[in-house]
Amino acid sequence: MNVLFLEWKNFGSNDVIDAMHELGINVKHIEFEAMRERVNEEADRRLDDLMKARCADLGSFDWVFTFNYSPLVSNACKRNNLKYLAWVYDMPLVSLFSYTIINPCNYVFVFDSALYQRFRNEGITTVYYMPLAANTKRLDAMSVTDEISGVFSSDISFVGAMYNEKHNLYERLSSMPDFAKGYLDGVLAAQMKVQGYFFIEQMLKGPVLEEMKKALEYKPNSDGVETPEYVYANYFMARKLAELERRHLLSLLSDRHEVKLYTHNPTPELPKVSNKGAVDYYDTMPYVFKCSKINLNISLRSIQTGIPLRCMDIMGAGGFLLSNYQADLFEHFVPGEDFVYYESDEDLLGKCEYYLIHDEERRRIATNGHRKVAANHTYTTALTAMMRVAGV
Repeated sequence: MNVLFLEWKNFGSNDVIDAMHELGINVKHIEFEAMRERVNEEADRRLDDLMKARCADLGSFDWVFTFNYSPLVSNACKRNNLKYLAWVYDMPLVSLFSYTIINPCNYVFVFDSALYQRFRNEGITTVYYMPLAANTKRLDAMSVTDEISGVFSSDISFVGAMYNEKHNLYERLSSMPDFAKGYLDGVLAAQMKVQGYFFIEQMLKGPVLEEMKKALEYKPNSDGVETPEYVYANYFMARKLAELERRHLLSLLSDRHEVKLYTHNPTPELPKVSNKGAVDYYDTMPYVFKCSKINLNISLRSIQTGIPLRCMDIMGAGGFLLSNYQADLFEHFVPGEDFVYYESDEDLLGKCEYYLIHDEERRRIATNGHRKVAANHTYTTALTAMMRVAGV
């Protein structure tokens, strides 16, 4: 079986190639930056050439694979009569709302069951649910030495974006009148107190939505059916909420505990948090998860029910996961046995206090989570399931 794997700077690319080789699949891996575009005639020609060509080392392709969903690739697969398997790990992802999503060549796998249900409710049959994965074989081979432990050991760690860039999308709405800005601030404050249900999108309507459009208009893609409400809620509001929530929780924890943060941007607003900068996904991040007593997951709220990749990476590395409530976690793992979740500020503080001193219980939970990921959520098991759905 021969597969064309097109990608551009995706996490997990090496892991999925390893899994394909393990399954006996021949892979032609090509970095293809233009796949992120919606319309590109030159890229169309190149894709057609790739898909029609018989590669000297492989022969003709049986199907095409990408991380995330590319309308450009989907249309090329449709033209060339090839099945297209796309595995989405970013959320939000506006390209999913391209009309090309209904192309019959598509087998699009999303990791958020709520998003999957949203498409199913609209009669879209080309979208499927598939949780994300971890390469436990690679992660298990990364041994922790005394030197590595000395660098990465911590009571509590968080790896992820802080969304604190200057002039972020939400701040660019600052020209709105006070009533609209106050309304949005109130919505953010309310959403921050509610776990497990993302209601911001349905709160954006009427005069407030019109003021948002005046401040920074969003024009849907020419091939898209995404609504302004979806874009403002998920790209403007949810990211601002992540900034507020992550800053609040890390500040709260750093008042009592050693907290290390691994992120791109400086965080002078968190003076008690040790900001270590960004870490490499493959070479460094697993050591953070292995060496931290508690690894936090604070989900971007655009991920309504899904298990973020961070969670799979933590458990896959054998780390202890303490997460906010995500409904899909409960479908695949057992709370208190494979991972732990928090429901409020007080609950987060209490569980951090408890698990920092109950070493044996914390290690047992981490071991259980790792065992379950290794058994059910590797790239090999996920790819096998996706191929079965697609009939390839």
